[in-house]
Amino acid sequence: MKHFVYADNSATTPISDEVLTAMLPYLKEGYGNASSIYSKGREAKQALEAARQTAADCLGAQPGEIYFTSGGSEADNWAIKGAAAAGAKKGRRHIITTAFEHHAVLHTVQALEKQGFEVTYLPVGRNGIVDPEDVKKAIRDDTCLVSVMYANNEIGTIQPIAQIGAICRERHVWFHTDAVQAVGNVPIDVVKENIDMLSLSGHKIHAQKGIGVLYLRRGIVLENLIHGGAQERSRRAGTENVAAIVGLAKAMELACSSIEEKQKKLIPLRDKLITELCKIERSHLNGDPTRRLAGNVNISFEGVEGESLLLMLDMNGICASSGSACTSGSLDPSHVLLAIGLPHEVAHGSLRLSLDWCNSQEDVDYILEVLPQIIQRLRAMSPLWERIKKENIDYGI
Repeated sequence: MKHFVYADNSATTPISDEVLTAMLPYLKEGYGNASSIYSKGREAKQALEAARQTAADCLGAQPGEIYFTSGGSEADNWAIKGAAAAGAKKGRRHIITTAFEHHAVLHTVQALEKQGFEVTYLPVGRNGIVDPEDVKKAIRDDTCLVSVMYANNEIGTIQPIAQIGAICRERHVWFHTDAVQAVGNVPIDVVKENIDMLSLSGHKIHAQKGIGVLYLRRGIVLENLIHGGAQERSRRAGTENVAAIVGLAKAMELACSSIEEKQKKLIPLRDKLITELCKIERSHLNGDPTRRLAGNVNISFEGVEGESLLLMLDMNGICASSGSACTSGSLDPSHVLLAIGLPHEVAHGSLRLSLDWCNSQEDVDYILEVLPQIIQRLRAMSPLWERIKKENIDYGI
């Protein structure tokens, strides 16, 4: 193996040294239960509330609006199910989301459909951007929630969140955004962007897995998703994971203070990958070329099967993805790529490369050295590629 490249940072990131250093005291001597009144408990409580303040500052929120969860999926579930329950009490049982949300959102609203809620799935353009006018047209008198992700986890496209939030605020409809991929990559201000609820996860920004946040705008009251104790101001039961919470706050502080610097580093690397990989015959960039996360590259290669592509990249020391890590065991094509109009045959040949601080120009050069050879080899073995060439199939992309 000539080189090792980790290019799947949208799936997860390693804990940073700074985060681990911040966590260690609360994994050892600072082990007190934050709900206890003696000194060790009070010390843990102080660390917990300091972390809450840091998380709030990173989002332009107030500390009383921050609730720590086990991750993005729990935060999504709590926001959506809670909003649905609150809406149902007022006879409002209509939810709006998009066709290319993360499954933590899609599977949640699908579960609500089985309970009698009606869900509108907004279409997404070929560029992977939601049109705010579609949101405006879809809102009805019985709409209780709009949920649109901030940045797509597969194709990296950044949505017009402030515009969508303004439309929802004008129509008195709660607006939730899954910002798991966006936090630490783009500046976020929940007040200026009219966001009522926001979900985030620590392991995407160099904190540990199993910790996240749900931001709830002051005045929004949701039913508890987890019952049992008075933690998180009696809204989310369970002994607080103080070490993980402290680590998440440190990760948010570091990530949100270096967004501009990160973008300056990653955008040239991203754009070089896109430019060079799109020179490969019958390759297609998925999503808008500029309104996307600084480290996200998602390209489809006709006549190539995604799983084989990933395995051969792995044999050459490159970690990548063909979509969300949450659905990596599925043989179905990405629902995100289908939502933006790719045919099944093309969607099956997608590759996501997601870069972060750990990546360098040398990594990009190595990918560009190895990947075209792999594409060529796979196509040489592909009956579909042979048919594409022989029949000059045009997928209309």
